[in-house]
Amino acid sequence: MSHAFIPYGAYWSTPFAKWQGPLANLNSIRLAAEVGRRFLDARRIPRERIDLGILGITNPQPGSFYGLPWLTGMLGLETVPGPTVQQACATSARALQMAAAEVALGSAGCALVVCADRMSNGPIVYYPDATAPGGRGITESWTLDNFANDPFARNAMIDTAENASARLGITTAELNEVTLARYAQYQAALADDRAFQRRYMVEVPVFDSGFRKQTGSLAADEGIFATTAEGLAKLKPVKPGGTHSFGTQTHPADGNAGMIVTTREQARELATDAAIEIELLGFGQARVEKGYMPLAPVPAAQAALKQAGLAIDKVDAVKSHNPFAANDIAFARETGFPLAKMNNYGCSLIWGHPQGPTGLRSTMELIEELVLRGGGVGLFTGCAAGDSGMALVLRVSGRRGG
Repeated sequence: MSHAFIPYGAYWSTPFAKWQGPLANLNSIRLAAEVGRRFLDARRIPRERIDLGILGITNPQPGSFYGLPWLTGMLGLETVPGPTVQQACATSARALQMAAAEVALGSAGCALVVCADRMSNGPIVYYPDATAPGGRGITESWTLDNFANDPFARNAMIDTAENASARLGITTAELNEVTLARYAQYQAALADDRAFQRRYMVEVPVFDSGFRKQTGSLAADEGIFATTAEGLAKLKPVKPGGTHSFGTQTHPADGNAGMIVTTREQARELATDAAIEIELLGFGQARVEKGYMPLAPVPAAQAALKQAGLAIDKVDAVKSHNPFAANDIAFARETGFPLAKMNNYGCSLIWGHPQGPTGLRSTMELIEELVLRGGGVGLFTGCAAGDSGMALVLRVSGRRGG
C-alpha cells in the first residue's frame, strides 16, 4: 500500500481503567488532550511537524460535537484540521488507515491519531418524536442498549459469540482453556515491574470531574480479573444453553491512546531509536453474515494480507481484538495460525475494552513484541459492530533489546 511509517516510540497508551473506576467521571477528550500534551512535551515532538489530526471516539461526551478541532486546540495544535471517526471496535484500525492513506497520497506529512473513550457513565440519549402517541420520544442508553441489540441483526453481542460457537462446535472447555492461556500471556507483560508495558504505557493523571485539580494518577491497568482454571470452571454460561461465561468475554473499560503516522524520513527523525523502522503494509475490512461477528476478523485479515502481498505463513505475530474467546478459536481454525502464538503479552479479552483505543494499544504491543524478537511482520485484526471487522499488517525492521 503504503509508504506510511510509525516512528518507533512515538505512541502512547494509558492504562485501561475498570468500568466505573477512576476515569469514570472524566471527559475522555479532555483527558486525552492532557495525556497527549504531556506526551508530546516529554518526547519533544515538534508540534509544527503535525499537519493532520484524527480523533477516534465512540461514546459521546459533552463537547464531542466539536471532536478533533477541540482536541487539537487543547494540544496546542490550533491550526491542525482533521476528522472525528466512530467505527465501534474498529475505530483505531480505521483511524490508522485514514492516516496512512493521507500520508501515502501526500495530502499530509505527519498525522497524530488519538483514540479516547469512556465506557463508564455512557450517555442517555432522548430522541423526540412529536408524531408518537402523546408525543413521547425514544430514550436510549448509548452503551447498554447497543450492547443488547443490533437493530439490523436483531441480537445482542453475546448472541453473535454463541452463534459462532454453535457453528464451529466450540465448547465451554475450549473457551476456558483459551482464556486461561491469554491471562498467562498477560502476566508476561507484568514481569520485571511491568517492563514490557513500560515500553509504551504512560501514567494517566486523575482529576476531579471539572479538571480543576489533579487528585491522583493511574500507572497500571485496573480491573483485571484474576483467572484460574478452577474459577472459570465454576462460572455458568451467560445464556441458557450457551458456552460463554462472564469469564470468557472482555469487560468495558476507560482509557486513551495516541500514535504518529508519517513519512519514512520523518519517522527516522522522530523515533526514539532511528534504527527501528515500522512500516504500515496493508489494511483490510470485511462484513460477514449477520449475527456472526466473531467470524469477521478472518476475512478482514485476509484482505489486509492480500493488500500487503503476504500470506499468513509470513506473519510472525498476531494480535486480535477478542471480546469473546470464540474470536481467537475461529481465527486459528480458519487460518491455521497457532492459538498459542497469538496475543503474546496480552489482549483485550484480559485488559478490557474501551472501544476506540483498544486496537491502538494492541498495535503498540504488536510493534514492541516484534522489536523484541528482532523484527518481523505483524497482523492486528478484530471485529466490530454490525458483524464487521478490520485488520492491518505492518513490518518492523531492526531491534532494540531489553
